[in-house]
Amino acid sequence: MTAIEPVKQSAPSRFARLRQSDLWWSFTQHPSAIAAAVLLIVLIGTAFLAPWFTMQNPYDLASLDLLNAEIPPVWMADGQWPFILGTDVQGRDLLSAILYGSRASIVIGAASVAVALVIGSALGLIAGYYGKWADGLLMRAGDVLLSMPTMLIAILVSALARQLLPPYLREVGASGVIVFAISLSAWVQYARTVRAQTMVERNKEYVQAARLIRVPTWRILLKHILPNTTTPLLVTATLNFGLGILIEATLSFLGVGMPPEQPSLGTLIRIGNQYLFSGLWWIVLFPGLHLCLLVVSINVLGDWLRDALNPKLR
Repeated sequence: MTAIEPVKQSAPSRFARLRQSDLWWSFTQHPSAIAAAVLLIVLIGTAFLAPWFTMQNPYDLASLDLLNAEIPPVWMADGQWPFILGTDVQGRDLLSAILYGSRASIVIGAASVAVALVIGSALGLIAGYYGKWADGLLMRAGDVLLSMPTMLIAILVSALARQLLPPYLREVGASGVIVFAISLSAWVQYARTVRAQTMVERNKEYVQAARLIRVPTWRILLKHILPNTTTPLLVTATLNFGLGILIEATLSFLGVGMPPEQPSLGTLIRIGNQYLFSGLWWIVLFPGLHLCLLVVSINVLGDWLRDALNPKLR
């Protein structure tokens, strides 16, 4: 008689493990999180797929026609198809401008979060693991930045960079300057979060054992300590994503953000605000509404994620 060989079961895929997790169950039981996720996917998807279904490229001045200027939305008496949301004073289709502009705002918000996350995590690991003078120096620098409003720092950095950069780089490097300006103060939150968790983890047995077998310090920090900080970092990054979009919109509205040739949502709102009392209300209303929906959907997801990952609420 031959022995019966055990049946080998293949390991479940990542998607299968996700669907079996508590996080997925919490998501399916949260209607507002589902609605926010669907809305956010639609807003981001339409922004990056805009060249495939919009009627014009708002960056291409050759595609604009002044004869189509100041057309109201299509459901009004003087509205014209295919200008669904109307046009601005330059004859630019407002829906196309909003989708292209939201793409710039989303990219800048995501890039600022990524830069601040990398810088803050690295400095937080150093401060929490080594302590002493490194901890004191980095945290006092963070305290100085926290003592000033984030918007004020962003305005000062953006205005100063515009003066220092050569004229031919001011328009090209506008997005990079905004990302740097937002990240300059945002990294402190990540650094404080990682520092606090690192100070707890560095004295645990698995870290002490890694030291005894002479594991390199960088490997201890990246492979052992940093993964234990992902939960609070993920929540902070999600909430700061919406904040970064708002800061970029505010900078552009004040005239120190994206240039008119590269419109973002803040630039569109600033341009529309100049004609608000001329009866062209749609030029400022729809970009502002789009910005509101984008930030609210991100914040709702951030609030759900914070509650879902909080072990005290399980």
